[in-house]
Amino acid sequence: MRALCSAVMAVIFVLPADAAKAPVVVIDPGHDLRANAATEPIGPGSTIRKIKDGGGTRGVASGLAEADLNLRVALRLRALLEGAGVRVVMTRTTTTGTSIGNVARARIANEAGAALFLRIHADGSTDARARGTHTLYPALRRGWTDDVYTASKRVARIVQAELVLALGFPDRGLQERADFTGFNWSDVPVILVEMGFMTNPHEDRLLATPGYQRRSALGLCRGTLRALARPAASCE
Repeated sequence: MRALCSAVMAVIFVLPADAAKAPVVVIDPGHDLRANAATEPIGPGSTIRKIKDGGGTRGVASGLAEADLNLRVALRLRALLEGAGVRVVMTRTTTTGTSIGNVARARIANEAGAALFLRIHADGSTDARARGTHTLYPALRRGWTDDVYTASKRVARIVQAELVLALGFPDRGLQERADFTGFNWSDVPVILVEMGFMTNPHEDRLLATPGYQRRSALGLCRGTLRALARPAASCE
């Protein structure tokens, strides 16, 4: 009996040690039920302020709120990444309140020591013909993003390729952004994906379906694992 107890205790102590070696990915489903018009500094020490959250867009055909779409994909992605042995922290798990803003989201990633801060969004435009998937990453700003710029750009390239492959939407490429509060406050590699345009009827109808939400999650999972030098096949 003593030998059995010792074996059980060994398992109890080994599992947390193994789990501690797994990378952390912070998944940030953009927006929430309500926008947040309060302002916050665009970067540490800046006198320039931006609103915390403009509220996102909405499907022109489906009527689905962007916040709901983002969360559905994020929850699917969490399950896939956890199944692949990645530790996941979510900035939100429900769509029920006022958005916490972008500084707070970045701080969650910083405090988690994330290997990647992955922000999930869908796009909107006044032009209903606008289509496609693109990925944004922080522009190089001394004192703000110089520590994460190179890694973020590398991850953006990898994730964009996998997401385009998974969704089959036009490839709008990568874009640097100097004006994103959530980028400028991040001390870990950070990207923001725009899965497709909810203001385009075709892409909106597809993104509103469980099948395309799963495709989005699979593409993001594969891209994330590739960026972490882990087998992308683990997403299946």
